[in-house]
Amino acid sequence: MKNPVRQLRMQAHLTQSELAQRGSTSQPTIAAYEADMKSPTVATLIKIAKGAGLETIISYTPKFTREDSRSLAYHEAIGSKLQADSDAMINKARANLKTLRNLHPDARALLDLWEAWLSLPLESLLSCMLSVDLLGRDMRQVTPFSGALSARERLNVIKNFRREFAR
Repeated sequence: MKNPVRQLRMQAHLTQSELAQRGSTSQPTIAAYEADMKSPTVATLIKIAKGAGLETIISYTPKFTREDSRSLAYHEAIGSKLQADSDAMINKARANLKTLRNLHPDARALLDLWEAWLSLPLESLLSCMLSVDLLGRDMRQVTPFSGALSARERLNVIKNFRREFAR
């Protein structure tokens, strides 16, 4: 399972210090949660999420596969780049969508949904593309963000993923 505090922080686009302040806790506590050195209670997760302006909803889905986790890790890195330069990244994704439509006409419904997502405000786009639900998993398999990460960035994602996945 993906670390819930890190996932919450990434979705809220906050630093550990910012999340700690909003969640009425300390940065070292957030760091300990993210390093799996401490385990927050559900009540603590709800409090931290509320402080970050997020709702806590507990749901159960099929177990993440290694591929699901790796794809999410790539998209978290893409999300960071989107925050830095959303216009260029979204324009590239839209251009990639045209190519994908020609190559995969049978994926039209998913590509149409990506097109709609790319028109959302940045925070909503990030929330959709980083969602851990089944739709989020499926959408990451037909991502228009291919080529968004440099070779070095992809290698960093792979190294971090292998280290985290080995836990």
